[in-house]
Amino acid sequence: MSAREFNFDGLVGPSHNYAGLSFGNVASFSNVKSASNPKLAALQGLAKMRALAARGFGQALLPPQDRPNFRLLRSIGFTGTDAEVLSKAAREAPVILACAYSASPMWTANAATVSPSADSADGRTHFTAANLNNKLHRAFEHEQSARALRAIFKDEKHFAVHDALPGTPAFGDEGAANHTRLCKEHGSAGVELFVYGRSEFDAGAPAPRKYPARQTLEASQAVARLHGLSAERTVYVQQNPDVIDQGVFHNDVIAVGNANALFYHEQAFADEAGALDQLRRAMGAVGADLNAIRVDTAHVPVADAVASYLFNSQLLSKADGKMALVIPHECQEVGSVARYLENLVAGGGVVDELIHFDLRQSMRNGGGPACLRLRVALTDAEAAAMHQGVLMTEALYHTLVAWVEKHYRDRLEPADLADPQLAIEVHNALEELSRLLGLPGLYD
Repeated sequence: MSAREFNFDGLVGPSHNYAGLSFGNVASFSNVKSASNPKLAALQGLAKMRALAARGFGQALLPPQDRPNFRLLRSIGFTGTDAEVLSKAAREAPVILACAYSASPMWTANAATVSPSADSADGRTHFTAANLNNKLHRAFEHEQSARALRAIFKDEKHFAVHDALPGTPAFGDEGAANHTRLCKEHGSAGVELFVYGRSEFDAGAPAPRKYPARQTLEASQAVARLHGLSAERTVYVQQNPDVIDQGVFHNDVIAVGNANALFYHEQAFADEAGALDQLRRAMGAVGADLNAIRVDTAHVPVADAVASYLFNSQLLSKADGKMALVIPHECQEVGSVARYLENLVAGGGVVDELIHFDLRQSMRNGGGPACLRLRVALTDAEAAAMHQGVLMTEALYHTLVAWVEKHYRDRLEPADLADPQLAIEVHNALEELSRLLGLPGLYD
């Protein structure tokens, strides 16, 4: 059956800020408490969506989450009116206030793990909202992520949206940032690759020493069960703990895949040879050959890969059978990466085009092109059954640009998070957005 891949990009919210909350994310930590530009961030993201849609790629969006998270603040003892809650939190627990204002839902690669209908036992597309329980500022996201996914994919004949896994360390789940689907074509059965950082119940397994391993093997296995995946076509691979300690907090910072191509760094996996062997055998079961594109450390050191977000790019299939690599401008500013990409495109392989975007507002907060999107492969019937109001069109682009220009600030300082007017501005903006997208009642 024919199917098409849609990328659902996160629409950056009106309170986009740099709080530096994500220990292990080097870029996020490096820009802690600097001023942000929410308007520019949203416009940069919209420009990316518009350009890819205009090229004929399937493009949609996931709306931002409401901020601040008053449920979090009230659950830990801050009381009174909304303004009083903000004032008390700013005075007594400014870091927790920053958590309540976290901009991280913009990175929809962490919203959920997705398995298309061609892979699932019941023939439906499955979503499991990620619990993101490794970080306080992200651990509350799954409720709204599931709510949004159910609003967009509400036809239960075609879709199943699962709640997040139990919020315990054993089931640490970071969503599609540690999941890659490989296939011969999007509408046929594929191979689902889960990359985990540690195993909760294997005390002897290698683990990082400096930064946390956020994804567990147990969580990956649970998602595969919920989605009804075939054991023959499901592969579990451990991420190299040494690269986690170098700032590779998710697999999508060190590897990216699409169709039958896996673009990865030499140091991505704890056992590179074993990982490739498993993938080749699983790909053989679906009648496909694995096209492994290996980047050697000698060509691109891990530090350069992290600084440029080379692997946090998007691999997109083109009509001519070749692939385009969607990269941030930073890839052209890191010498080793720029040289590698020039040779890659000139080398006659499957990747023959680079598409550049200015995503500096997102990059400074620790997320590149791949962080901003959730891959969803849909048949024609499934694409017709999902909510159409989130599909990127030229008309929607102009509507959303006008909405951003109306509601977003062009400068946000850390001290502004205590301003009750900001909370009102965000609430009013999102209420209007829900109407523009045709999703009434999207926010609680």
